[in-house]
Amino acid sequence: MEMSSLLKPEAVRVLSSASSKKRLLQELGETAGSVYGVDPVLAIRALQERESLGPTGVGNGVALPHARVEGLEKVVGVFVLLERPIEFDSVDKLPVDLAFALFAPSDAGVEHLKALAKVSRALRDPGRCAKLRSNKNASTLYTIITEDLSQQVA
Repeated sequence: MEMSSLLKPEAVRVLSSASSKKRLLQELGETAGSVYGVDPVLAIRALQERESLGPTGVGNGVALPHARVEGLEKVVGVFVLLERPIEFDSVDKLPVDLAFALFAPSDAGVEHLKALAKVSRALRDPGRCAKLRSNKNASTLYTIITEDLSQQVA
């Protein structure tokens, strides 16, 4: 599974206005709606419900919110760079400035877990995260986030 199969270039955003976790989840759901055609209300509600089970802030300023949503045929993603980090109830208590949301079909099984593992691996790479944080251009961010891990030079 390639990262580019999960993420469209227009689903990459730089946000200066997200002031809370709730607002970020709204932005992620609205972007999924406009880019992938899912119902944004359902997408936002699904993210909020998943978040109520336990925070998806995985540490080091990274959040991986994810949810199952009616109306999708495959797993898709939205990536956001926040210009100002926000509180996200992360495991390490640090604020979040990188968020990659995954939206899966209601009946998705292993595909959803494989996508989550792929994104998690990519955003555990400190070099990639540093590159993402130092760029404010959505197309550059897309190139960095979809870069194959095996192609990165140590």
